Amino acid sequence: PNEGCPPQLPPFMPNLVKPMNCARSQPHVQVATHHARRSGYTTCLGARFQKHAPGRSAAPSPMMMTTTGMPSQARARAASANTHSNINTAPHFAQRHRRRRAATRTQAAAEGEDTDTSNSNSGSTTTRVIVVTSGKGGVGKTTSTANLGMCMARLGYRVCLLDADIGLRNLDLLLGLENRVMYTAMEVLEGTCRLDQALIRDKKYRNLCMLSVSKNRQRYNVTRQNMELLVESIQDRGYDFVIIDCPAGIDVGFINAIAPAQEAVVVTTPEITAIRDADRVAGLLEANSIYNVKLLVNRVRPDMIKRNDMMSVRDVQEMLGVPLLGAIPEDPEVIVSTNRGEPLVARQKLSLSGVAYENAARRLVGQQDYLVDLSDPYKSPIRRIKDFFSGGD
Repeated sequence: PNEGCPPQLPPFMPNLVKPMNCARSQPHVQVATHHARRSGYTTCLGARFQKHAPGRSAAPSPMMMTTTGMPSQARARAASANTHSNINTAPHFAQRHRRRRAATRTQAAAEGEDTDTSNSNSGSTTTRVIVVTSGKGGVGKTTSTANLGMCMARLGYRVCLLDADIGLRNLDLLLGLENRVMYTAMEVLEGTCRLDQALIRDKKYRNLCMLSVSKNRQRYNVTRQNMELLVESIQDRGYDFVIIDCPAGIDVGFINAIAPAQEAVVVTTPEITAIRDADRVAGLLEANSIYNVKLLVNRVRPDMIKRNDMMSVRDVQEMLGVPLLGAIPEDPEVIVSTNRGEPLVARQKLSLSGVAYENAARRLVGQQDYLVDLSDPYKSPIRRIKDFFSGGD
């Protein structure tokens, strides 16, 4: 600037000399801004200011260059960088998903005011997320998940079965859908496919579907946020129940599986080892704010209970202190149905175990409140006639 004339501020300089929000943590910015206001304005690529005497031009150095001496492209770059410095970054995928979910619900609510809703079981507004867990392996978690889910589908509810056992998935084998698994939840989270492409519908019931979290070659690459986001996406599709098949143990897979759950079904057998693990799992569920926990006792043998060789269902319930959902007797037909790729309740002629699973499913949805009597072993009419003439019990 000339002698006696106030310096003129170039149009792009307010962006460069504008004090930052973090000026308290950077005192040199305040000092530089103060000197820049009192005399000539010079800047550099590092957004620092240099004071020079009026009437004397300062030669730009290689590291310090005046604004007027900067090339046009460098000035545009500096102004653009300063202009966009206060713009927030793109929101996370989960935040965008929640906004889309809220918009979808608002639109559905607006459409529901003008449209008459049918009195079907799937007309509920909330989705119940239930995790089936045990702690100990081999007690029947996957078998119970498949049978309970199919029983609910037969009652008219929309059910989604989520196989969270990463690396050891078996739910597709019990449903007979192992040849239809093309995509998993990992491809959905990565954006490779859509959610409806990964959901596999059952062969008989169209309101029953299954989703595998990961393939056998992948291990522990799912976080709690991924599971919660995945379940929220399934809930947006109008399912009444989401049943999660939890892996054995209490490690990372267990923590991820119970993250989106609201309720839990603890499966155990009348054995000391299984009961101890179930007690530990019940405590972890309560520690993770899951208080609606029910007990399902599997592989009960009434004949051994009668001989005092096995603990009764009442003894197991008293040891765990968890409300009883049902008791499933041991049945060799379970192995036959598993090898055939169809749940036990899908057969036309139900065995006592199939009836017990249907009873437990009705109690879970709140339609019935009684248990199957397992005090006496189940005997067919022909067996009863033989025992009558042979003098057996």
